[in-house]
Amino acid sequence: MIWPFKPKFSKQIARIEITGAIAGGTRKHILEALKTVEEKKFPALLLRIDSPGGTVGDSQEIYSALKRLRQKTKIVASFGNISASGGVYIGMGAEHIMANPGTITGSIGVILRGNNLERLLEKIGVSFKVIKSGPYKDILSFDRELTEAEQTILQELIDVSYNQFVKTVAESRFLEVETVKSFADGRIFTGEQALQLGVVDKLGTEEDARRWTAELVGLDPEKTPCYTIEERKPLLTRILPGNRQQKSRLGAGINWLEFEVSTNGLPLWLYRP
Repeated sequence: MIWPFKPKFSKQIARIEITGAIAGGTRKHILEALKTVEEKKFPALLLRIDSPGGTVGDSQEIYSALKRLRQKTKIVASFGNISASGGVYIGMGAEHIMANPGTITGSIGVILRGNNLERLLEKIGVSFKVIKSGPYKDILSFDRELTEAEQTILQELIDVSYNQFVKTVAESRFLEVETVKSFADGRIFTGEQALQLGVVDKLGTEEDARRWTAELVGLDPEKTPCYTIEERKPLLTRILPGNRQQKSRLGAGINWLEFEVSTNGLPLWLYRP
């Protein structure tokens, strides 16, 4: 008798970790990792999230990819130290969510920041001449205050993005929109509070989440390993001297600086303490 071939990955759980601020680099890595999960036919994915959130568009693309993958693969999200704002949004792409009791989560909302250096420029005698095709082409320009009309435009943009966030949480967690709005005012809360609000399903560690994931697809929680799909480390952190912890801190600092520069003036689903 010829037994059917079973890929080795059919008895493993895929694991993907999302850490730090979410932007284009994160999106690229996660989308590639999700493609690997699909191609290797993993029965389940453990998505570990330890992020304060990030850009709206990148968070939405990761969420959409998770929703598509859910048609073939069981997905469980595990919230780590912090899974806030865009981290929460991405978590909505999982069928099930587990958080630590002390996880910092929530911060459901949108923030948009711009730098106003008008007074500083006046002191040093610097001014700009701007020629533009329309009155709002230089909205959020750093050398002047916003006009009332511009504030109205930006507030409308923020409100639309906020409603998208709220609607996704409501649909994913089977809650009423008004219920979500009652706690989606930017506040943060613990994993224990998130459980009471219906944002997560269970409390527990990542190991608890791994065991739960295995059980959901009929695998032995005692013996089923995780296959972590890792992101290739940046060249700079690979060639610089120092131990792993020092390189990790350096890499995090570089990533955060790059994020701050590249996202200035963009609407963000981000918790900023």
